[in-house]
Amino acid sequence: MNFTVRKDLGLLALRLGAGAVLIAHGSQKLFGWFGGGGIEGTAQAMEHMGFTPGRPSAIAAGLGEAGGGALLALGLATPAAGAAAAGAMAGAVSVHAPAGFFAQGGGFEHPAFLGFVAASLGLTGPGRYSLDHLSGHKLDRPAIVVLAFALSAAAATVVVTRRNAALAERAGEPDAAA
Repeated sequence: MNFTVRKDLGLLALRLGAGAVLIAHGSQKLFGWFGGGGIEGTAQAMEHMGFTPGRPSAIAAGLGEAGGGALLALGLATPAAGAAAAGAMAGAVSVHAPAGFFAQGGGFEHPAFLGFVAASLGLTGPGRYSLDHLSGHKLDRPAIVVLAFALSAAAATVVVTRRNAALAERAGEPDAAA
């Protein structure tokens, strides 16, 4: 087996694995599957975590995870899929960051790893065994990479900044929100 085939099989395995994990987590938020809260339960949790309004935040997080994960698994619109999933994971990292790095203590290790994998796939591309390859990479162009990651970074920055301001205001520190 030559190097190119091995690389493409490795990208396929990585896309399928990361995509499946993201789909599962997003499905918890959107549909209540796998023990998740569904939209209503997730919306309440999002409000509690400082993501307001809760329902749109829950839908955005669920779509970023499940939608981004599904597109990554298929290798379709890979830059946008990777950027969307990475952006969703940035929000999750902000929730877990106060608990430190390691997941066993509630830290941000797991969402950070998923975000890095998604971003890496979005930057690297899906490989030969993908819908992007079958379509001639129409949705996997350099300009799309730049646009998708710029929009995702901007959106994640706004979401996390708004969350931090909401938490500071809730704690009675309005000056910290500014």
